[in-house]
Amino acid sequence: FVESVGHISEEKVMKYIKSEKYNIQEFMSKIMGPNPIKLEEELLLDNKIKLNSVVCDLGSGQGLTSIFLVKEYGFKVYASDLWSEPEENRKFFEENNLTDEQIIPIKADALDLPFERNFFDAVVSVDSYNYFGRDKSYLDEKLMPFVKKGGYVYIAVPGMRHDCHDNLPKELLLSWTPEQLEYMHDIDYWRKIVSESEMSEIVEIKEMESNEEVWKDWLEQDNEYAISDRKSMEAGGGRYLNFIKIVLRKK
Repeated sequence: FVESVGHISEEKVMKYIKSEKYNIQEFMSKIMGPNPIKLEEELLLDNKIKLNSVVCDLGSGQGLTSIFLVKEYGFKVYASDLWSEPEENRKFFEENNLTDEQIIPIKADALDLPFERNFFDAVVSVDSYNYFGRDKSYLDEKLMPFVKKGGYVYIAVPGMRHDCHDNLPKELLLSWTPEQLEYMHDIDYWRKIVSESEMSEIVEIKEMESNEEVWKDWLEQDNEYAISDRKSMEAGGGRYLNFIKIVLRKK
């Protein structure tokens, strides 16, 4: 496998064909940050996860990305999240005509997953891995033991084009504290973290196209968090930020 580092090209090619049908108020009112459905669609372009695979949606929030994984890719999904309530998610899944045979909500701590070893064919994590995966020992001690040999981990994290924690731009500090921005880092940072894993190999690390597009969807929402984030983004803070795609394969 060849490790690659990509950059956003001048011409956008991502069309978000699968995501368009989810661009409705029922779903958009539940997003908790830049549009996770569009992020997931780009993350899984040309993915290597087989149909009917058992997949952990790690940090699934209110289950939007989990529904997307079931309906668009045909996976059986465990919607695993520490902060959402399984019964509320189950009701949402049922409203979208999904059963426990297709999707199972689980209250789970990413640092102490309640599954059998080698249980998952793959793990997908959108806009959450940066909260729990920054310890270089995390992959081998906390996550990879639950993935089958040859299984994949697909990760999309909010990041920085270049780490600037020593001199944070004033635009970013309009919406976020230095402590909150510590969850965002650049490609070099993440490459060093995941390279420490002895149980997995890097398939791909690159900057995603999904930045302006997914931020636009989020900033249109009428909640206190989106309103707060507008301060930085309207001041041009977005030029310092990106999303990073990481694909790993268990050895």
